[in-house]
This record gives sequence, structure tokens and C-alpha cells, in this order.
Amino acid sequence: MTVTAQEIREVAPANVPEDVLEFVTRVAELAKPEAVYFADGSQEEWDRLTTEMVESGMFTRLNEEKRPNSFLARSLPSDVARVESRTFICSEKEEDAGPTNHWYDPTEMKKILNEKFDGAMKGRTMYVVPFSMGPLGGPISQLGIELTDSPYVVCNMRIMTRMGAKAMDLINEGGEWVPAVHSVGAPLEPGQEDTTWPCNEEKYITHFPETNEIWSYGSGYGGNALLGKKCFALRIASTMAKRDGWMAEHMLILRLTDEKTGKQYHVTAAFPSACGKTNLAMLQPTIPGYKVETVGDDIAWMRPGPDGRLYAINPEAGFFGVAPGTSHDTNPMAMDTMDRNTIFTNVALTDDGDVWWEGCDMPAPEHLIDWKGQDWNPDSREKAAHPNSRFTTPAAQCPIICDDWEAPQGVPIDAILFGGRRATNVPLVAEQYEPAHGVYIGASVASEVTAAATDVKAGSLRHDPFAMLPFCGYHMADYWAHWLEMQDKLGDKFPKVYQVNWFRKDDEGNWLWPGYGENSRVLDWIVRRAAGEVEAVEGLTGLYPKFEDFNIEGLKDFDEETWKKLYTIDPEAWDAEAAETEEYFKQFGDKVPARILEQLAKLRERINNAK
Repeated sequence: MTVTAQEIREVAPANVPEDVLEFVTRVAELAKPEAVYFADGSQEEWDRLTTEMVESGMFTRLNEEKRPNSFLARSLPSDVARVESRTFICSEKEEDAGPTNHWYDPTEMKKILNEKFDGAMKGRTMYVVPFSMGPLGGPISQLGIELTDSPYVVCNMRIMTRMGAKAMDLINEGGEWVPAVHSVGAPLEPGQEDTTWPCNEEKYITHFPETNEIWSYGSGYGGNALLGKKCFALRIASTMAKRDGWMAEHMLILRLTDEKTGKQYHVTAAFPSACGKTNLAMLQPTIPGYKVETVGDDIAWMRPGPDGRLYAINPEAGFFGVAPGTSHDTNPMAMDTMDRNTIFTNVALTDDGDVWWEGCDMPAPEHLIDWKGQDWNPDSREKAAHPNSRFTTPAAQCPIICDDWEAPQGVPIDAILFGGRRATNVPLVAEQYEPAHGVYIGASVASEVTAAATDVKAGSLRHDPFAMLPFCGYHMADYWAHWLEMQDKLGDKFPKVYQVNWFRKDDEGNWLWPGYGENSRVLDWIVRRAAGEVEAVEGLTGLYPKFEDFNIEGLKDFDEETWKKLYTIDPEAWDAEAAETEEYFKQFGDKVPARILEQLAKLRERINNAK
């Protein structure tokens, strides 16, 4: 038996507008849930849903003394990460999706989705989840409604977004909203027993840019199911931003305060995975006189403000972080943030009801229950926690969360950083020569891979322009053009771009730069450049710091000789990289902006002059 349109109206709160009721009813008629529930985001709702999931086996309640109000979930091995091969951009024209996205004809995809969603929620409750990306009512914020048959999704969305009755109030007041539909794709027949992690082997994560729609089928995990995250906040938001003159970026946001003067600087940064993004967002400076506060660790939405500067918000309300490798050594602020009110997924369970993962503070206990629910000991061949295991935790709990992290108008951005993992040839920090060069720096972001990790040739480059490769909702070269348009619009008030590289090695394979908290020294130079306090020297890849202007006071085993190694540039190697970048750009055809190709030509000219 499925819920009727009349029953939906009877359970809908008074603040649900007619267009939302029509949307809910239309999807319910297709997916045929047993019941419809309108989420309000309350503590009572959280307590009830988490208790129900503990009783069903989907959640394990953690030790209340060690980890209050926290839970562990275990997914299936077939549902542990974003599924890029099943993620589609369904734009009207294939060319609008571009060569770096999987395109599907929207009419054909809707036929597939209608077939997949027909009865997909049988035997389940369909939850109506109203949410705001960004502070409620803010000028940069956006509203959405996710329909889902997963209580796991409801509870994660409560942490990751401003979810509930207040978001619905804003929608009821006429706020535009993005419709998002999600099903685990595991209908229940009468009397059929549910599993602890329902999902479907077949998965579709689909985006319709022209209508701002998101439809996701088959997965219950992460960004496949929490549709406010990558689906809305980057893929759909990037297309909205291009249309409406703003920016949706895969970037952290931090505030750096000079405690001597009280002056505040705000920095955004985009790095590919495994390049220290979360660690930088929660940086603990090693040089006295500076304080870092976190605004966001993953996504930045930016708009021109009344004063013509670029202002950024973190559209999320929580952190959805990778657990393995996170410790009090690598990121103490993240560890302190997740000490309560946190959902862990696919980490290991200790005998005393706490969580454990590889790279955390504790050595491996003699016994654990691993992420698959099996007994585990240090002699086990497999890892106790999945490499992509996660913690979902409220950003407000971060000990260094910025006072202005929820400022509706955002914070004014002073500098933008791009970086990758580069063992050779890329210096510690370089400033753009001119605005278009800054876009070139972002467009040519690449990280080296090793033969130990993949079957790709060691030292070869994996391109990830702007760290947006899996997340840009339209043609990548059009995205670069949008950046150039935003620079033109803001003129000299647009933040300068910097290329950074924490991962340079010497000939023996040793790190030349210590990284982590010492990266505050790089930020120190960048903000002093932004303030016009220090000069720079012309280099092959940009404007470089003078050694005497760079704060190395108290930095052990670091001298001018090491500095020279950090800034040793091999023109021949850069010549090869420029050729490789040109080859990479060819896939985008004549859409590559002329100014980006001009920057490549200028780089080659500098290379030839350096030979």
C-alpha cells in the first residue's frame, strides 16, 4: 500500500507551499513509498531517527562517555565512494558538458530514471528534507529540497546543511529551491526483511543543469546520496554561478589574523586530493603573532560585494572528512571537532565502543570489529577502516571555527591558492604575473602520481584543473572563461592567485619543506604581498619571494641553500611540461580562451629565455 496525495497533504506542516506539495506528490506517485515524512531538523527528530537506525542495525551507538551522541554506520563494499563513472551531466547539448564530464541526453535519462524510480521506495518512508546551503536567508545562500528514502541521509544532511523548518519557511516565503531526489533503490515487499545497508548494484547520479534538478539512484553513500554536497554545491551551483555572475569553487576558506596589528586576511585554496586541503583549513601556525581560524574546509561560494571585492561563504554546515590519516599530529582541530555529535562511516569499532582507523593517534588494538563487521587484529591482511571512511561532524564544534563563518554576506577574499603534489620543479610559492596568468595557474593544476600507487608512469602528471575535474557541471574551458569574466568584472579588486607546493623533494627523496604548521610562513608572505609590504622577483612560473623577505625564524635545518633547492627551476623539464599542458588543452578544442593560450605562450617564452 502506498501513500496517497490526500495523506501527503494531511501530514504536511502548515509552512509547506503548494509547489513543494506538488513536487512531493509527483515523486511519491512514481516511487510509491509507504509513508511521507516532512523533516523539521529538531533534536527530537534526530533522537528518534538515530534510535530507529540503532534498532534496525544500520547504526551502532558509540560509547556515550568517550563519544557522546555519536554513531557508526557500515556500508557495503560495493557502496563506499563517489561513483564517477555513473555520474552524469544531462545538459541539452552534449558540447555544454564538455570532454571531462559524462554526458547523457536529458530526455533519455529521464526515461531511465522514471523506470528505475517506479516503485523504488516501496515499503519505505520518503523523507522530505528542506535545507539551505549557506546561512539561512543570506544573499549568497541557496535553498533545496531533497526527497530520500534513507534515514542515514536525513541525519547526515542535518549536520551538513541548515536543514529543517526554518529552511522550509524561506521556501514558503517565495525562495527559489533546487529539487533533489534520492533513492537507495531497494524497495521492500510486504514481509521482506530489510538489510542494514540498503542499496542497488546499479547506480545513477544525474544532474540537469537547465532545470537545476538532481536525481540519484542506487547508492546510500556520501556525495552520491547527500545531494547538498558535491551534486548541488558544485555541479549544479557552478552552472547557476555561471548564469548569474558568481562562483562555486572546490576551495577551503580560512582567516589569518596578524595579532600585532589586528588586521585580518581571508584566503581560499583549491588542491587535488591528498594535497593537504583540510590540514591547511585548520592550520596551527608555527610562527608567533598569527592566528588561523576556519571558515570552511571544502567548498566556497563567492560573489562580488557592494564594495566590489569578492566575498565567500562556506555553503556547508559540517565537515565530511576522510578519517584515515587524521590524528592529533596531522590535524588536532579535526580530531577535537569530532569528539561528539558525529556520524562515522566505515571506520573500525573498538571493544570499548569507540572508533579507530589507520593513522589515528592510537596503535592498533589487539582486537577490533573492522568496517565490514568482521573480527580484526593487527595480523589481519586487510585494513580495519576503509581508506575512504568518513566522519560527518558539525563545523560549529571546531575549536578554531571563525566567528564570521556564518556571516550571511561572507568574508572578503584577499588571495586564492592553487597547488598540487609535485616532487620536482614547482617552487614553494609563486604569485601570478597578471590576472589571466592566475587563471592559467588554476587551469594547469596537476599532481604527480607514483608507480607504487597506480599503473601510471611514475612522475607523470594527473591534471585536475582548479581541483574541479569531477565537480564542474559544464564545459571546463567555459568555466575558465567564466573566471576571466569575473576578473574583468572586479578589476584590480579580484584576489591575486598563488601557486603553492608543499611537496618538493631533494635528490635523495627527502622533503625540502616541512609543511603542516610551517605553511603559515607561506601565508605570511602571501598576505604581506597582498598588503603591498614586500617585493617579489620575476621567475619562470611567477613572482617569487626574496629569501630575505621570507620568515624562516625558528625553522630548524633550513637555510639559504635549502631555499635555493626549493627554487631551482629546470627549463628543460618545464619545456616538457608546457608541451604536455598544450596537449591536455587540445581536448577542449577552440573553447580554450585565447588569453589562456597566450599565458602558455608567455610561459614558453620565459622558458626559452632561461635556457
